[in-house]
Order: sequence, then structure tokens, then C-alpha cells
Amino acid sequence: MADYFETETQLSELKRCVDRHAHTLDHPTLPSQDSIRAAEASLPSSQSASYLAGAPAEAVVGHITRDILPALSGQGRSGRYYGFVTGGVLPVSQWADGVVSHMDQNVQVHLPAQTVATAVEDRALEMLASLLGLPGGGWPGRTLTTGATGSNVLGLACGREAVLARRLGGDDGAVGELGILGACARAGVEEIQVLTSAGHSSLSKAASVVGLGRQSVKELRLSDEEPWRLDFAALEEHLKRPRTASIIAISAGEVNTGRYGTYGLEEMKRVRALADQYGAWIHVDGAFGIFARVLEANDEYKLLHERVAGLELADSITVDGHKILNVPYDCGMFFTRSLSTLQNVFVNPNAAYLASSSAATIPSPLNVGLENSRRFRALPAYAALLSEGRPGFANLVSNMVQLSRRLAAFLRDSNDYELLPNADLDEIFIIVLFRAKSPELNARLVEEINQTRQMYVSGTAWKGEKAVRIAVSNWKVDVERDFKVVTAILAAVAEGRPFDIATVE
Repeated sequence: MADYFETETQLSELKRCVDRHAHTLDHPTLPSQDSIRAAEASLPSSQSASYLAGAPAEAVVGHITRDILPALSGQGRSGRYYGFVTGGVLPVSQWADGVVSHMDQNVQVHLPAQTVATAVEDRALEMLASLLGLPGGGWPGRTLTTGATGSNVLGLACGREAVLARRLGGDDGAVGELGILGACARAGVEEIQVLTSAGHSSLSKAASVVGLGRQSVKELRLSDEEPWRLDFAALEEHLKRPRTASIIAISAGEVNTGRYGTYGLEEMKRVRALADQYGAWIHVDGAFGIFARVLEANDEYKLLHERVAGLELADSITVDGHKILNVPYDCGMFFTRSLSTLQNVFVNPNAAYLASSSAATIPSPLNVGLENSRRFRALPAYAALLSEGRPGFANLVSNMVQLSRRLAAFLRDSNDYELLPNADLDEIFIIVLFRAKSPELNARLVEEINQTRQMYVSGTAWKGEKAVRIAVSNWKVDVERDFKVVTAILAAVAEGRPFDIATVE
């Protein structure tokens, strides 16, 4: 096995991990349209005589390198891919992901006499919980998922299980054993509602998957000016509804603005008290917003720390690893205080060949998550956590915040653009929302920016009008350089002239 790690390629990768900042800052964020068209034309045609006839490995590698790679987006190679909170891949995590594919572990059963994989996964989750300031030992139910959507499915499934089990007077299983119709009938429940404010769209998807229905998600927004904030008066009124069980879903990082559903410890205490009074489950969607907790505790980030205080009072939390953690895609995390609830939902019964030792201290992943077959996705996360530690991630996230705030200040003071919503820059985490003051330019703003191929943004809506969102989440952020490039692009777009990256000093 040692030869795999001693090849020239691996040694080169290891050198890149050490000298990770030796990257090309101005790699295009998007491929050219010509590259995309050429790649599409190179794809096999079912009408071809050679279709699925097989080809030498050298030819396959050549085709992918020559045709496919130039036509892929540069979200992993450019720090200016701002369209979605996609993060990037730290070099050490990329290397670890290669090890994952090489060793091809199926991390499903905890088999400590056969592999260390499940122990590494459990320790990585423990390290992440500590990094995020979640009390040690308080989150025994933890697992890795495919991403935030999968994690939100777990959160609503556990919430559904717990709120009905409480009404049934036991912890021996509700929906997991009886099914949602049987459990609701026995518990005298006609509806399970998900109460949130500016919840991510994946919350509605998760509600559909777990049988609650998209209409069960109810938006309790405080106001049009602060739609991300939870309306506590409306929350209590909904919790009081007869023959209704409730899951409270807190947005810790609203998608358009990055703002938070609750404003600090006292508000989370109020949510906790209401949940306890009415038998509700609290789930936090902290996919990216919870990472504000890794920032240094100083005056610059005081307000952000206040905003994310108290999230540890929840029953379950979603975290997305392939966002701020900057590990490869297919990596999300789920934490819950109730291991028994997680197991009641996801236990894989009646399969003796999949059993772990009766003395096992780590639950088998197939009994606490969606999948039976799953890759060793914990290793890249473990590598990132071990490599960066608290100081590294504090600095990495700080760079994202610094660039976001500098861009927000530029937009706030601009004659051509409007920062949305109006607020103290101390509220800015990693998302900046804006629009052009000219309605004509605003109508085509996303396309004009993205046509430069040196920056990618996504379009959204704010108060019924088009808006643009910048989401800064890549480890490659260079605050000074990226600020110059982005502001030069925005100036060129506003003035209606072409942008040339070579003109940026």
C-alpha cells in the first residue's frame, strides 16, 4: 500500500498541500461558451457505430482532459465563484478524497477489529462539534450525510418521531414502527407543522420526503423588513393549535442575506421554553451560518457571535461540510441530542450479517443515517479539521467576512448600486445582496456580470424585484486582490464597457 503514497503524483500533491497558496488567482470562474459547446459535441452519440464499444484508458483520459475539464465551472479553482455557497476544496482534503477513492471503504457497520474508518468518522464529528462550540458529550446522535438537504431530512424525520413519541407517552418508537398515519391516529394528531422564518427551500423538500408535505412548512416572518426573523407571537399561537404537533426550524443563515432567525441567547431561550411547553422539536438549519461561531471573539465579530449564541439549545442541527468547511462535495453533517430518536428512525433491522459487536461504543452509521452503502466521506473532513484547527478556520472564515464587508461598503457608497437590505455592516457574514439602481441594468445585471467569466453570481428576488447575491465561501479568498477584481467588474458593467482581467493591477 505504501507505493500509492510514494509515487511522483502523490508527492506532488503533498507538496501542493504544504504550499497551498501557490495557486493561480485569476483562473476563470466560468469556462468559455465555446468550451462548453465543444465539450457537448464531443460526448458519445447513440447513433455512432462506436457507441459503448469501449476505448483504451489513455483515450478516455485524453478525452476527459482535452474536452471535459475545460468546460467545467471553476468553482473549485477560483475564489470568485459567488453564485452559491459552494466553498472549495482545501488541498489536504482533496488529497484525502483521493485516498478515499483508492481505499474504497464502505463505512456502514462499526467493525473496530477490521477497520478504523468508523472511529475516524466519529472523531471527526466530535472535532467539528467542538469547533462549532457545541458542548462536548451533548450531541451523541451524529452522522455524516450527503449535504444540508440530507441533513434537513434527518432533522425533520427525528422531529416527527420525537413529537409523536411524546404524545404516545414513550420513547420506544412512533413513526418508525407504526408509520406516520398509525402514529398520528394513536396520538390524536391531525397535523405536524414545521414553523420557520425564511426557511431554505430544502426544508420544504425535506418535509415532502418525510411525509409531512410542503404545505406543512409555515413561514412566521417578523416583518417585510426583517423576513428572516422569527415572529414569537405567531410562533406561540401556532404551537397552541389543537391536535397539532410542531417542529420549529430555525434559519441560521438565511439564503439571501445570511441573517439569522433568532437574535442571540435570550431569543433561543424563549424558543426552548416554548418548545418544552408545547412538546415541540427544535431543528437548526445551520448549513453555513453556524460557522460564524468559529470566528475570533473580538469586537469586530461581536455582533455575529451574539446572533449565533444559543443555537446549542436546539434538539438537532444541520451543518454542510462542502460549504465553509471547504471539503469535497457529498459531505454534510447532522447532530442531535437524542441518539435514541435517531436510531428509532434509521435503525436497519433484521440483518444479522450487518450487526456490530454488542460492546461497540460507536453506533454503526447505517443505523443512524439514510444510507446503508456510503463512502468514507469523513476522511476529507477529518483532514481539514486536523490541518486547520481552530486558528486556521478562524482565519479562513475571517477572510470571507472581510471581503464580504468590503464589497458591502463599496455597494452601499456606490452611485450605481444599492446594498440590500440597509443595515450595519457588522451584520454581514458571507453573503452580500444588492441590485443596480438603474431598472434597465438591474434586469440584465446577473448576465452582464457572469459574461465576464471572471466572477459568478446568482440572481434572486428581494421585495418582488430582481436582485443579485454574492456568496463568499471559498478558502482561496484573497481579500485585496478579489476586492479589486470584483469592484472593477462592477464598474465596467455599470459603465457598459467590456472587462479585461489584465487591466486589474
